[in-house]
Amino acid sequence: MTSDNAHDLQGLQAAGKVVGYTIAEMKRSVVPGMTTAELDKIGEELLERFGARSAPRVTYDFPGSTCISINDEVAHGIPGPKVIQPGDLINIDVSAELNGYYADAGVSFQLPPYNEKLIHLCRSTEETMMSVINHLRAGMKVNEIGRVMEREAGKRGYKVIRNLCSHGIGKALHEKPFEILPFYNPRVQTVLKEGQVITVEPFLSTGADFAEQQSDGWTLSVGDGSRVAQFEHTIIVTKGKPIILTSA
Repeated sequence: MTSDNAHDLQGLQAAGKVVGYTIAEMKRSVVPGMTTAELDKIGEELLERFGARSAPRVTYDFPGSTCISINDEVAHGIPGPKVIQPGDLINIDVSAELNGYYADAGVSFQLPPYNEKLIHLCRSTEETMMSVINHLRAGMKVNEIGRVMEREAGKRGYKVIRNLCSHGIGKALHEKPFEILPFYNPRVQTVLKEGQVITVEPFLSTGADFAEQQSDGWTLSVGDGSRVAQFEHTIIVTKGKPIILTSA
């Protein structure tokens, strides 16, 4: 969608605030020994407290309120009986609908004992996300997102997962452009518009560049022993600095 009035801006900001707060509280609540279902329940209760709904559940009948992916899981992990262990690499991805507006964000982090390589991966992924966001301006081609994302990942020694994309959002969880590629495609000629609402979500990998769907029909994983981190914000494109909607 394109946000071009105060009502839209307020609605998007409210949804974004709920998402950002929910992710921060879920991250703060993680302890070894809890299950991913227990962590998801915390997210579900937070969304309900604010009158928001889980966007993946509403839109796609996803079997959880949030996506929680562990270690070799990259995205769309289903909350369940899996027990979180010390040293796990965890990704929490929260998407919510509030009063007809949608926001989407994610964060990756490791539980202690820390592995410096995983800490560097997570830090580099967040830096890559922010580099892309700070680069964007109305009037730029959409494919600049992929160009900058792949370049920033490479500078830090990582690959991008090529089949996981950023996307449009606003009045639905996924809107045009439905797939904003994480690499440069010269054939993409569409231009970012002022007020356009999109996600920016790099997935940086230590090895694999493709995530495979698992037998549950949702979870995307890598099978080569590599690790992947994701960071995501929902933003509004402007003529100047983008507006980040999902900060905690």
